[in-house]
Amino acid sequence: MHDLSTEVPVSESVSEPEPGARRSEQVVSTHVLVPEQQVGKLRLLSRKTRIAQSEYLREAVDDLLDKYGYKPQQETP
Repeated sequence: MHDLSTEVPVSESVSEPEPGARRSEQVVSTHVLVPEQQVGKLRLLSRKTRIAQSEYLREAVDDLLDKYGYKPQQETP
């Protein structure tokens, strides 16, 4: 499924949440390579719904972690 020999190192940096972000925890900037066609579709979806691409990507990561048994931590009030 995934060819590990072609993976590119991921660079990460810690930053404050994006303006308007609904999450209160610190976020880490992670850069990944995504097929151009997927990026285009994500961009169109984001424009149509006025929901940030980053919010959709965080939702996708939460769903993936949930799928493999790594439940996202619930925010505490």
